[in-house]
Amino acid sequence: MSVTDPIADAITKIRNAYRADHKTVSVFHSNINEAIVKILADENFINSYELIDRDPAKKVLRKKIFINLRYTNSGKPVMKGIQRVSKPGLRIYVNSRNIPSVYNNTGCAILSTSQGVIIDRDARKLKVGGEYVCKVW
Repeated sequence: MSVTDPIADAITKIRNAYRADHKTVSVFHSNINEAIVKILADENFINSYELIDRDPAKKVLRKKIFINLRYTNSGKPVMKGIQRVSKPGLRIYVNSRNIPSVYNNTGCAILSTSQGVIIDRDARKLKVGGEYVCKVW
């Protein structure tokens, strides 16, 4: 099955898994999806992730990322929301002076820059802009 926007597909799967109180979710692998999931793990929005290679014997026909979702002790999701900003039909670019803060810096904006996929704090520090991929809070 062909996916037009793999980033939006991964973000939607993560959002829906949190809403359904799932413990794990799997998303298709791409380099940018792996970078976004790594940022989510570094910012403590998810517990961990694991890359699973293609293995026809185990009926894994495509490389995937398995994500262990993070919840508080009371059972509420750590991630309140995740939203795709730049879309294939309308790309949103920001320069280093106009990087938005997400919920008064309690969340983070994920940017795809010339320095790689980074969060808004690092982009401001490096004084680099790029495509505003998504925001997480």
